[in-house]
Amino acid sequence: MLIKEILKMIFFDSSDIQSWERFYKTNFINSLTGFKSVNLIGTINRKGQTNLGIFCSIIHMGSNPALVGFLNRPPKAAPHTIANIRETGKYTINHIHPSFLEKAHQSSAKYPEQISEFEEVGLTPEYTESIVAPFVKESRVKFALSLEEIIPIKLNDTSLVIGRIQIIK
Repeated sequence: MLIKEILKMIFFDSSDIQSWERFYKTNFINSLTGFKSVNLIGTINRKGQTNLGIFCSIIHMGSNPALVGFLNRPPKAAPHTIANIRETGKYTINHIHPSFLEKAHQSSAKYPEQISEFEEVGLTPEYTESIVAPFVKESRVKFALSLEEIIPIKLNDTSLVIGRIQIIK
């Protein structure tokens, strides 16, 4: 059979998609947009409690000023990253490398606020004098941002978080 004929046979409508099992649907829809880089976002709250979350929705938004955005999931699903950014106005984005991929992925587990993902997954927080938020020491490419704007997306209770790059390490 020709590939063209096979592709004609593949068709899903919204009712098909809605009927799929939750994780299958999530993985399928996430893969539709193609390759995405995965990064760790490091934050800290005013009490000094660190947080580390894995994100694949990092987007370049401009170079003058140097802006980077990311989509934050609904607060019920991922409350600590966005809460810490709102509180301090600072966060870091850290590239993930094969040497710590499994540890990075484990940061997506739901930990209570008082538990640091850094400690739980075995990654090392790294600080500079001018940015309160922790970097991931093991990352080779990392940058710190200050919060510029959070745009709520009412349709699915997510937010577009926009930050201005302050430091690149």
